[in-house]
Amino acid sequence: MDDTDTRLVAALLADGRLSWAELGRTVGLSGPSVQERVKRLEERGVITGYRATVDAAALGLGVSALVDLFQHEDAESDAVADAVAAVPEVEDCWFVAGDENFVVKVRAPDVQALESTIAKLRRLRGVSRTRTTVVLSTRWEGRAAPLPGAGSGDDAPAT
Repeated sequence: MDDTDTRLVAALLADGRLSWAELGRTVGLSGPSVQERVKRLEERGVITGYRATVDAAALGLGVSALVDLFQHEDAESDAVADAVAAVPEVEDCWFVAGDENFVVKVRAPDVQALESTIAKLRRLRGVSRTRTTVVLSTRWEGRAAPLPGAGSGDDAPAT
């Protein structure tokens, strides 16, 4: 990836609905050139998709929790991950280093539905136990990681 690709990705992370012309103005290329570059980034797997960001509470999913999953010693991590993927209330799933093997983010309409989802996770083949942290409030989420070479502002000279 060159600097132009990095700037394109950063612009799309900030606003995935930008037109080709708007992206072109951002990086100094024509709309067709930008479209071609974005297509190549998609083909290379750098850009893996586009999605809307929504307010979960506005959709009736007002309860969020992080659930640690501990797997049986003889369980296969891929099999556990596949089983977790079949639980629609799980929004994100991370395989982690630590006492737990997976951390998942769950959204539910209320505490009763959260309890039901946790029970569903506990029954998955390969899961020995869970530990749940209920989110009281969300300060922010979904922030994109800084892109290498895009500059984070931290490298500005001190005055």
